[in-house]
Amino acid sequence: MSTVCKKLHTIAQTLPWFSFSSPLTGIPNNGIYLLFEKGEYGHGGERIVRVGTHTGENQLRSRIQQHFTQENKDRSIFRKNIGRALLHKSSDPYLAVWEIDFTTKASRDVNGHLLNSIYQNQIEQQVSEYIRNFFSFVVLHIDSKQQRLEIESKLISTLSTCDECFPSATWLGNYSPKEKIRNSGLWLVNELNKQPLTEAELTTIFADL
Repeated sequence: MSTVCKKLHTIAQTLPWFSFSSPLTGIPNNGIYLLFEKGEYGHGGERIVRVGTHTGENQLRSRIQQHFTQENKDRSIFRKNIGRALLHKSSDPYLAVWEIDFTTKASRDVNGHLLNSIYQNQIEQQVSEYIRNFFSFVVLHIDSKQQRLEIESKLISTLSTCDECFPSATWLGNYSPKEKIRNSGLWLVNELNKQPLTEAELTTIFADL
């Protein structure tokens, strides 16, 4: 699927780019985002390292903010995965606490004594700094929830099955405790190695933008 992946990267490079170091204006209400990471390359440009969308109506910008600007890893698996890699890279035993979801009262009652709020906030800030410094993204405007979810899955599989997209030796994801992230070169563990896009589907998606 390297041909389709190459075309995906080539077309995505022509779309308006957004940065997390500037206001997130001009983003459509519904759609899919393609995330690029500085220092990662594929098909002649920065490599797409994550694909994401949202399920709620008109919630794309809100979902992006949860992932990239709101410092709460329990509301964003992407933030959690970045933190996992940072902690695992430094062999930090606090990784065991980072893994705990403190969203529910039951979890806080059982595990609250393990939480170091000051240190947790410091890690969240490190995650935010990494995101601001290394990531940018483009958006595909797609209103239909069903289409978004179907296309998201196929985009992910297109990337994960490409035999020409590889993470660099210095990619932070290489330190992830999640094998699927290390093996795929993507900040993802779901929808890998399923049904990729055909060239015709890729052309249709971008023709409708």
